Amino acid sequence: MARGIQFATIRLILLTLVVFSQLYLFVRIRRAVNSLPGSRLFKSCAVVLAGITILLLFTSARYIMFHPVTGYRAPAMERLFLFYFPPIWIFGSILSALLLFIFDSCAWLGRLIFQLFFKFRRKELSPINLARRHFLQAGLGGLATAPFALSAYCVLHTRKAFEIRELALPFGQSLRVVQLTDIHAGIYMTRDEIRHLTDRVIALQPDLFVLTGDYISNSMEFLPDCIEEMARVRARYGTFATLGNHEHWYGELSHIQDVFSHHRIPLLINSHRAIGTGQGAFIVAGIDDLRSGRPDLEAALRGADSLAPVLLLSHRPEIFPQAAAYRIPLTLAGHYHGGQVKLSLPSGDISLAHLVTPYPEGLYRLNASQLYVSSGIGTTFTPVRLNVPPEIVLLHLKV
Repeated sequence: MARGIQFATIRLILLTLVVFSQLYLFVRIRRAVNSLPGSRLFKSCAVVLAGITILLLFTSARYIMFHPVTGYRAPAMERLFLFYFPPIWIFGSILSALLLFIFDSCAWLGRLIFQLFFKFRRKELSPINLARRHFLQAGLGGLATAPFALSAYCVLHTRKAFEIRELALPFGQSLRVVQLTDIHAGIYMTRDEIRHLTDRVIALQPDLFVLTGDYISNSMEFLPDCIEEMARVRARYGTFATLGNHEHWYGELSHIQDVFSHHRIPLLINSHRAIGTGQGAFIVAGIDDLRSGRPDLEAALRGADSLAPVLLLSHRPEIFPQAAAYRIPLTLAGHYHGGQVKLSLPSGDISLAHLVTPYPEGLYRLNASQLYVSSGIGTTFTPVRLNVPPEIVLLHLKV
């Protein structure tokens, strides 16, 4: 319950930031328009047009984020205007409003200090240099528009610029394992993009291919195509999957199981499979989503050979302490997208994921157990990735 309240609080904070940024930018635009030469009617029309545009972009972005958009086919340019401009505006507006707010606060503080200084020295303030003011306004305008260029770059490029993350880890078996997580099939992760990712996975020639949840964004309509593409991977020891929170939010379990069964991908929900190799057997176990499902690690391991190494699949990484207590050598998870938008500072990384979990991304160790949390492939709520590239994980497991 505490985690649910925490998530709701974060969601409220984000919504507040978005609303504040829209209002703040509107005030700044109105101020800039009113400072221009021209008739009062022209200025009033320009301000009204700016307000309507901001409202439409905000409404469109909010609708796309929280409502499924399915069955929509449109030319690339039309999709750009309908689906990409709103999130570009929203993310850019938050950064732009933040920069302008900092600038305004510093300028106000600077004016206050100068006024107090001259008042204390009993001197008159120098006349306003209009040329200098116009130069500063032009520079400020460039500073305010730069975040929108960054936002467009994040939406149109970085969210698709995935990398292959390779790690060598001890496990007790020599295996080549590929993990995909948080695909989030939908309008921002099309079947063509998923097919490209699948081709890259096939080229890696994995012994084992594992999927750790959140195959869809907000509609079950995209699940069959996504899983059909995943089924093209023919790993030596098979493909195994577990569920994420988005499947629980937007789908029915029986329907989801039918899709995976149709494509012959075992869905491990509090269960396991023993796989025999020339080196002996190993276990692939999977648990249900820790918050939206009914996870049961004990049931997942019931009947498993205690001497065989276990590879545990969990959508969320918070199972790790319990997995370590069971002496599970390796757990694979995702869910947090590495924060999706992350700032790297000398003091450490900062993102929403870093605020809500001790396992936002990367490799963790506890005694003899290891956890790898993938940053995933897709995006959620907004199609923006900043400083957190999407990744295909290739694990070289060793004895």
